[in-house]
Amino acid sequence: MLTIDQAVVDAIITHALADHPVLACGLVVGPADSDRPERVIPLDNAERSAAYWRFDSLQQLKVYREIDARNEDVVVIYRSYTDCAAYPSKADIALSAGDDVHHVIVSTRDPENVEFRSFRIMDGRVDEETVTVGPVQSKPARHPIDR
Repeated sequence: MLTIDQAVVDAIITHALADHPVLACGLVVGPADSDRPERVIPLDNAERSAAYWRFDSLQQLKVYREIDARNEDVVVIYRSYTDCAAYPSKADIALSAGDDVHHVIVSTRDPENVEFRSFRIMDGRVDEETVTVGPVQSKPARHPIDR
């Protein structure tokens, strides 16, 4: 189960709608070993595509170094899909072999009714999980890196 603050959900959806029709992608991090998604880090889709997403490698390296320095963990990897349901693609499944994060997918195919879902992906198996929107222990904040 993923428990996530409304402000974090709103930040992810805002990013997805702002980048539409290009797929948005990013991270939500929290204190190490906490599984608390607190800080949204929008990343650039290096593909600039409506069909594919990939983190910009230099931006990703900088962000992961900062995450390590702040003793945080990646809790959520998020991305948007603009023309299909919020469900992991074959590429999502292949690229997430063995990671222990929540995979949030937002569908903006109908911007008036955005679909927000979360999955665990392990060894090729996709399990949808319940998303509970409620308070987390600390206030979420946006990442200082400007997009």
